Amino acid sequence: MAADLDRHLRRHGHEQVDFTIVASGPNGANPHHEAGDRVIERGDMVVLDFGGLRDGYGSDTSRTVHVGEPTDEERRVHDIVRAAQEAGFRAVRPGAACQDVDRAARAVIADAGYGEYFIHRTGHGIGVTTHEPPYMIEGELQPLVPGMCFSVEPGIYLPGRFGVRIEDIVTVTEDGGRRLNTTSRELVIVE
Repeated sequence: MAADLDRHLRRHGHEQVDFTIVASGPNGANPHHEAGDRVIERGDMVVLDFGGLRDGYGSDTSRTVHVGEPTDEERRVHDIVRAAQEAGFRAVRPGAACQDVDRAARAVIADAGYGEYFIHRTGHGIGVTTHEPPYMIEGELQPLVPGMCFSVEPGIYLPGRFGVRIEDIVTVTEDGGRRLNTTSRELVIVE
């Protein structure tokens, strides 16, 4: 599937594809899973994360889908990550420190009892490459300024079980932020 996704991105205008993560079931608990031979099964959560360069600028997005009907816990974890992603997005405003975006998203996940399972930074800069400074992480004091672009991508990763990540690229505006991704952040169920 990762190879199919790569071909699809190139067919639709990407001159370079930097990564295509398709992490199903327990593989979804690894934020940077590499393609393997696991077959996606009914009952799997599937983390999709892909990006590259199109027209000289970086692209990056993550969504999590479910094959068949999810369990109550899978729905709950997805809802928590979606709320965390929204909180991170709402923290975007000129003058806020990069770490404020991380703190906002991380607080939602920690308050829900999953703090130890959010094991990466909330985001990274994006521009002429897909991953560049600044980083949305504790200790990054660089202020946000209008025109800055970066990801907001919190996640929960339950070892040996499943993971959930939702990512948008956000640009700082004069009075807040604007998402550049338009795909729904709702849990999509595929058959």
